[in-house]
Parts: sequence; structure tokens; C-alpha cells
Amino acid sequence: MFNNAIIPELSNRWLTIQTEINKIGADGLLIGGNVNLFYVADRIFSGFCYLPNKGEPLFFVKRPIHLKGNNVIYIRKPEDIPSILSERNIALPKTLLLETDELTYNEVIRLQTALSAKSILNGTTILRAIRSIKSDYEISLLRNSGQLHANCYREIPNLYRTGMTDLDFSIEIERLFRQKGSLGHFRTFGQSMEIFMGSVLAGNNAETASPYDFAMGGAGMHSSLPVGCNGTKLTNGMAVMVDMGGTFTGYITDMTRIFSIGKLTELAYKAHQVSIDIHHEIANLAKPGIATADLYNLAFTKSEKYNLKEYFMGYNQQAGFVGHGVGIEINESPVLSPRSKDILTLGYVFALEPKFVIPGTGAVGIENTFVVNATGIENLTKLNEEIVEL
Repeated sequence: MFNNAIIPELSNRWLTIQTEINKIGADGLLIGGNVNLFYVADRIFSGFCYLPNKGEPLFFVKRPIHLKGNNVIYIRKPEDIPSILSERNIALPKTLLLETDELTYNEVIRLQTALSAKSILNGTTILRAIRSIKSDYEISLLRNSGQLHANCYREIPNLYRTGMTDLDFSIEIERLFRQKGSLGHFRTFGQSMEIFMGSVLAGNNAETASPYDFAMGGAGMHSSLPVGCNGTKLTNGMAVMVDMGGTFTGYITDMTRIFSIGKLTELAYKAHQVSIDIHHEIANLAKPGIATADLYNLAFTKSEKYNLKEYFMGYNQQAGFVGHGVGIEINESPVLSPRSKDILTLGYVFALEPKFVIPGTGAVGIENTFVVNATGIENLTKLNEEIVEL
């Protein structure tokens, strides 16, 4: 079932989760969502992981058929689980944790009934809180992703050809990422968040408001996925924002760089430099114990100081944050927003994206992914931050 190298890492995760299970007085946690299965098993399968408040986890697998191990048990349906627990002298949970932020109502009722649980508690909140603190192993994966991510961006200028649309450019960028090992799939938390690999925004399309809680929008190519490129022809004086996810290792880094067709307006270069300055000021300030709301306020105040507030984090519609946690999903804790209660903690990994939308030009500003270490933060997506003229 597991690669031997990952077993100590997974054991630490199981113990951390069990500590939280016991803190709230639950008997066990049943996990069935892909993201959390990957976190506790280092693989995705159809089925469930049951983690009792003490002892080893059990992996109830429906598919695929080849998985083996002492704690791998094949089932046809969740109703098979109680008899297996009984055979192993494991009591049925009276209080059961489920991923209630992700399951349907019918799924919750079925699982509660199958395991004869008297009460159900929300396991999603616990799992997301635990996942927000990355281990050294996870940080090594994110660091690797960041290096691969930056290497791809380094080659982007070579992909541009005169006469391209933003879609043409995006296709070439996506092809490059896949050739360099990108898995392609971009995981988000929440049913109302969707995106494909990332976003390329050119010119006035950056002003198009998004229905999603993203920093930037874009009309997209179809009303069923209204985000990103929309077929805009790349012409002189246009900013092109490339915001592609670094999905190389199962852990996602986030990174944005700006390219231009010819020269941009003085306002665009000014706003872009302010974004870079915000990054550098936050890099000097951020460390464990700093409130993320303070980091947002630093960015917002900087935009006010340079008369850029109306362009900050959007134009027609402005995002209410300037950064977000990343990991297995693109939108984890912490959140850098004015009302956030999050405090930077050792092991947090977050993307910082102070961006500006300049009407008639497009979006400018950079995004990097940082890990919080003992003394400050480390940039995982190091690359030239200036606007690159194509």
C-alpha cells in the first residue's frame, strides 16, 4: 500500500489527527474525499480510511483491485465496515467525524446509519487545520514544485509569436507545463471554485469580474467556465498576466508573472513596481506570530499611498484578500485578508499576490509562494519579477 519512505510521515499525520479526535471526544474519523485520502494514505482510491481515536487506520477499498497491506480491506459498500470492525475488536463509533463540508446530506446520513453513530461532527475543519501546517517532507515537495514552476516561467517568452490570441498563448504555456511534468489538475476547496491549470489574462479581459473567489477574473471561453482567457488578440501596449498553478508534486505552488506586448503605460509600470515593493516589505516583516490581517493592511496601505487603491486587486470587482494558503489544494489556510484571524505559524505555506488592474492595459503585479520558517519566510518561486517584453 505504501512506499516505505513515506510511512514515518504518514504515521506522524495519523497521530496528529488522533490527538485532535481525542480533544473533541470523538471515537473515530471516516475519510472518503480525494484530497484527505491523499493526505492520510499518499494515494487516492475509491473507498474510505477509518482512523479510530487510537490504533492504526484501516483502509476500506472498493477500487483499484491491486492494493495490498495488513490494513487494506476490500469492501463493496460502506455497510460492510461494521462487521470488519467487529472482527478486529474495534468498537463502532458513537461519535463519528465525517467530512461534512464536502459530503452530500445523503452521504452523511448513509455513513452515520451504516456505522450506527449516535452523533456526527465536522471532520473537514480539523483536517484542513492540520493540513495547513506543512512538515519538512511536504515543504520539500513544495520547494521542488516551486523550482519546476519557475523553470517553466523562464521559458514562456520563447513561446510567443506575433498574431497570437491569449488562447493560443495559453495553449503553448499549458503544453510546456505538461512537458515539464505538470499533472494538470488544479484542486480547489469548495463546490463553487473551478479553474483549468491556471489563467492567462490579456488586456481589458482582466477587468471582467469573476463569479469565483479568485484575485483576478477573465471572461473565459465559455459561460460554463467563466475565468481566464477569452480569445483576445495580443496587441501592442497590452499586459499579459500568466497565473499558472504549479501542480508537479501533488502539492501546489502559485506564481504570477507579467509579460507585455511592446511598452505599457507609466501607470502600469508604477503599479507593478508597487507590487514588487509590497512583496519585499512583507518578506522583511513576516515571521511566526505576525497576524495575516497586518500583512493585508500593509499591502492595502501601500496601494493607497501611491494612489492605486481603485486598481488594487481588481477594477470593476475587487478581491477581498491579498494572499492565501496553498498545499494539496490552492485555497488553504492562512488567508491574508483584513478580517482574518490567522496568525503566521511555522510550517504555513502561502501565496502572496498584490495585483492591480489598469483599464486599457490589463493586469500587473506578481505572485510568489512562501513558506514560514523559524525566522521569517522563504520564497519558493524565485524568478525575475520585472515585466518581460515579448
